[in-house]
Parts: sequence; C-alpha cells; structure tokens
Amino acid sequence: MSITDLQKGMATLITVFHKYSGKEGDKTTLSKGELKELLSTELGDILGKSSDKAALDKIFKDLDANADGTVDFQEYITLVACITMLCNEFFTGKK
Repeated sequence: MSITDLQKGMATLITVFHKYSGKEGDKTTLSKGELKELLSTELGDILGKSSDKAALDKIFKDLDANADGTVDFQEYITLVACITMLCNEFFTGKK
C-alpha cells in the first residue's frame, strides 16, 4: 500500500513543526523565536521577508489562542490552514 499525497502532506506538516519546536525549550510548542524562524524559512516566499516585530507580535498573539506564551501544534495547524485558504483564494481568483 502506497502513501497518498494527502498523507505525505500531513507527515510534512508534522515534520516541519518538530523541526523548529523545542529549540528553545518545550519540544511540543513553538516559542516566538521558533515561530519567526519557521515563518521566515518555510513561508518566506509567501509572507515576504518581513522583519517587522509588531507584525510578528500580532501573528504570535493571534495564534496563541490559549495565551500561554507559546504556539502549540493545533495553533500551528490553524495558521497553516488559514494561509492555505488565502493561497487557494489567490490562485482561484475567489475572494
């Protein structure tokens, strides 16, 4: 049985999260610094190479739904889903 494209995508989402989580502490969450590195490295082409601290602070605050000072896997997946929806709207011309 071969792995499907969707299963590959899910595995990639998990792998990318864990590539950055735990560099500054808890392996199950992203700190603000880890999130910044993930966004600039993995999504830089989409988000632009913004070094705007205020923009990063807002993204982090909005993502940190439970206000614990970190971004957990569920909060990370929410970000990826939102960006994916925006990309789909851009490429299909729907707004």
